[in-house]
Amino acid sequence: MEQESKNLVPIGFSPDECKMGVLLLACMLVSWILIHRWNQRNKKGPKSWPIVGAAIEQWMNYNRMHDWLVAYLSESKTVVVPMPFTTYTYISDPADVEHVLKTNFANYPKGEVYQSYMEVLLGDGIFNVDGELWLKQRKTASFEFASKNLRDFSTVVFRDYSLKLSAILNQASLHSQEVDMQELFMRMTLDSICKVGFGVEIGTLASHLPENSFAKAFDIANIIVTLRFIDPLWKIKKFLNVGSEAALDHSIKIVDDFTYSVIRRRKAEIAANIETCKNDKVKHDILSRFIELGKDPENNMTDKSLRDVVLNFVIAGRDTTATTLSWAIYMIMTNGQVAEKLYSELRTFEEERAKEENATLLQCNENDPETFNQRVSQFASLLTYDSLRQLYYLHAVITETLRLYPAVPQDPKGILEDDVLSDGTELKAGGLVTYVPYSMGRMERNWGPDAASFKPERWFKGGHFQNASPFKFTAFQAGPRICLGKDSAYLQMKMALAILCRFYKFSLVPGHPVKYRMMTILSMAHGLKVTIHRRL
Repeated sequence: MEQESKNLVPIGFSPDECKMGVLLLACMLVSWILIHRWNQRNKKGPKSWPIVGAAIEQWMNYNRMHDWLVAYLSESKTVVVPMPFTTYTYISDPADVEHVLKTNFANYPKGEVYQSYMEVLLGDGIFNVDGELWLKQRKTASFEFASKNLRDFSTVVFRDYSLKLSAILNQASLHSQEVDMQELFMRMTLDSICKVGFGVEIGTLASHLPENSFAKAFDIANIIVTLRFIDPLWKIKKFLNVGSEAALDHSIKIVDDFTYSVIRRRKAEIAANIETCKNDKVKHDILSRFIELGKDPENNMTDKSLRDVVLNFVIAGRDTTATTLSWAIYMIMTNGQVAEKLYSELRTFEEERAKEENATLLQCNENDPETFNQRVSQFASLLTYDSLRQLYYLHAVITETLRLYPAVPQDPKGILEDDVLSDGTELKAGGLVTYVPYSMGRMERNWGPDAASFKPERWFKGGHFQNASPFKFTAFQAGPRICLGKDSAYLQMKMALAILCRFYKFSLVPGHPVKYRMMTILSMAHGLKVTIHRRL
């Protein structure tokens, strides 16, 4: 054995010299790390290590990453987080946000890095592409969102599904049942976007709440693609089809099965209407418009392209609205003065509108759920696109919710060419710059010393609602990519909250934890479990 050991010693070196060499190498390595850390002693933001950068600290704080960033961005307008294969630069100053989203827009596309992470879920849809492909989809979608027909149709659909949700809550209140409001909102918004966007009824908000495999798979896929942003091994796991990437592959298959079935159904309906000359029944939903575009060979609109369109509008019309509604209910029920002020506005609105229309408000029998549902329906009939705009405090409640709990908590952009931010921070080509709506809403330098407080009144100046700059209130992005569905989202949220907050009072189930889950959308990790009490 001693002879074998000697044979392992490099030729020309004695065993003692080899030991000294290893010791010297170890000392050099430790010295290098210590010098690296010493050079960072005055550096703001997370401290980095050689090779791995700040990956260790980011991993340790992954489940609370948004609040982790708040702590650093409270100290500095910009935070640089080096990672093994790229560098993330997080920004919270409105001037820097304007520079990235508008002034130098062309330099900050979605970028290849972001697209590689999200392609499996969003493909070449509007939220994951740049250039001509993005512009073409945006023009088509903007034309549809500007349509009065779509607006009027959406108002009816949003009212109908809000009433379906109300009926479920009515039953829950009668039997003292606990309900998960986030799950119910997800079902309501999924049904709504499928009806408004694709012209199909999928019925997930039926009274028996059927199993929704698509929604479950979509959520899992969303979580895993978000994890890719800090998982340097995801490509290896994808190649080997193991771990999270294997789960992602399974979820995407379920998502695709649902999506392609929606596309086939709409194509069949369009073809049937053409064959029978029922042009009066042709639907003008968003998917139908893209199907019509696909008939032009120049558009090269395949079923895969339509699939990407569908999923991008699902994530826009379902997840963002449902999570915002969930956080709004949570904010309302944990801020008693806000709840009562909102209820007062809704009661006053109801009485004045009924008087204008010479309508007699129905009297409810507390023990009869049917008369209660009729009363709710009567109130809902007063809610139109125009009348909802009179509910200013409701609008402020939703806006304040979005300030503190933006549906998209952070939004990364690629960097094409080197650039410099207002504080001197250098942005290197190939990296990512991310503006952080979640942090921006909590910055005292942006909103004052009460920035962390839920205060809808902050949106009123001289008794009138006052919008903030979209580069300060970034919940709907800004610049050329500003959200096309903003008005539609407000319409649905106002419709739902007006009905629910007029007729129900919510109480959080004791001990139920409320915290966000790390994914592209700021959803609640454990849902929102509440008990319901009716208001007559």
